[in-house]
Amino acid sequence: MNYIYLFIAIGFEVIATSALKLTDGFTKLVPSIVTVAGYGLAFYFLSLPIRTLPVGVVYAFWSGIGIVLITAIGWFWFRQTLDAPALIGMGLIVAGVVTINLFSNSLTH
Repeated sequence: MNYIYLFIAIGFEVIATSALKLTDGFTKLVPSIVTVAGYGLAFYFLSLPIRTLPVGVVYAFWSGIGIVLITAIGWFWFRQTLDAPALIGMGLIVAGVVTINLFSNSLTH
């Protein structure tokens, strides 16, 4: 259940961050409401797996997957360009998250 909560938290964080771009400095009401509500829900769902899993591991997963998803949305939706160093860096982030989840004993302590 912890990873379900974590993926829900990541989903809300990605929605909120995507909406943040559309707020125009919190001058547009609907994107601003989506941003604030999204972050609130994201932090609530993030708080659930942190009760039993190590905070560093949860945060590594949250931030790593969030970075990749937000970058993909920026590329697709906002037409932001990605160069080779950006793609390599994101690949390393994903490799780090996978390494932690597959090989680290931190998840069991």
